[in-house]
Amino acid sequence: MEQPNFRSPEFLREHIKSIINFYQQAKDDQGGFHHNYFDNGDVFDAGNKHLVSSCRMIFNFEQSQRLFGGEKYKALAQHGLDYLRSAHWQNERQGYVWTFDQYKDSDETNQCYGLAFVMLAFATVLKNGDESARADIYHTWGLLEQHFWQADIGLYADEITPDWSTVSDYRGQNANMHACEALILAYEATNDEMFLDRAYLLAKKIAVEQADKSNGLIWEHFNKDLSIDWDYNKDDPKNLYRPWGFQPGHQTEWTKLLLMLHKHKPEAWMVERAQFLFDQAFDTAWDDENGGLFYGYNPEGEICDDDKYFWVQAESFAAAALLAIATGDDKYWQRYDQLWQYCWTHFVDHDFGAWFRILNGDNSKVTDKKSEAGAKCDYHTLGACLLVLDALDNR
Repeated sequence: MEQPNFRSPEFLREHIKSIINFYQQAKDDQGGFHHNYFDNGDVFDAGNKHLVSSCRMIFNFEQSQRLFGGEKYKALAQHGLDYLRSAHWQNERQGYVWTFDQYKDSDETNQCYGLAFVMLAFATVLKNGDESARADIYHTWGLLEQHFWQADIGLYADEITPDWSTVSDYRGQNANMHACEALILAYEATNDEMFLDRAYLLAKKIAVEQADKSNGLIWEHFNKDLSIDWDYNKDDPKNLYRPWGFQPGHQTEWTKLLLMLHKHKPEAWMVERAQFLFDQAFDTAWDDENGGLFYGYNPEGEICDDDKYFWVQAESFAAAALLAIATGDDKYWQRYDQLWQYCWTHFVDHDFGAWFRILNGDNSKVTDKKSEAGAKCDYHTLGACLLVLDALDNR
């Protein structure tokens, strides 16, 4: 298969278009978007929806409208925005529905991870010129500040009961990582330093203070006092949201975030730690035999989950490009090309569009379900291409 120039802005724009074209029929006339698709684009479980996917698809359509113009993508984004505000949001209890099952709310647990993507969606809308989203950004900040922010430890809590009465003792890096991402976008949308300052605090806490407790790498799970919980989900390393082990994709995702932060608040440690995280993840998790990055490895550096996930590869090629630009080290462009060559061969669906979600260690298919509520809507792939494209344009 002939491979394109993966560093070309024209290639990246065309690939974004090929991804979003897969989701052009996403509009659900009963509200919001369809979240569940087979490889060929057929919908399954039409009434099952997830707060994170609802927000990510708003991001996808808003960004596509910014790139390609026209009313089509803007109308789809607005349709999703209406659903976020009218169905996911429950005014009586002042919280967002986490999941819908057959169009009925099935889980009202308040999740920091969910609110992070609510903020990200509204920030993207505001950046694209819709002033109505400004108040929504500050409203989401207020919910996070009132209910989730743990000032004594400098991190957000993860989970609170639907009535806001009980905060889980679990503390994790994943929700805080995505909160950091959302806060950077909120800063870019509003120019309010408050958001940048909090993003900085989270980055320092997770990528430095907490990471230094685990040899400089990002561990996923902590106790209430922020001591490391080495055994959390040890018997469930494939858990979708809280897997055990070091996650190479999260090391490289923090690489990306540190370099995004560096753009606005440059400090040398950000680039240094970004390089360390990326190099350790790539050197430990790259599959020399079949290509691609494995999903997880244990504290001894042994692979504990040999599946290949789409988002791990996408976040990693974005991180590699940002590192190449920030450091001038051509090694990272080589890593970028290496990742893209693998993805182009194994993850990109050249027949129907978008990317496959998950592959076995030998790159054989696991499922014919391309996208599932809460697990995938090609936010990572579209967003990674967009981040590289913007970085190339702004060099």
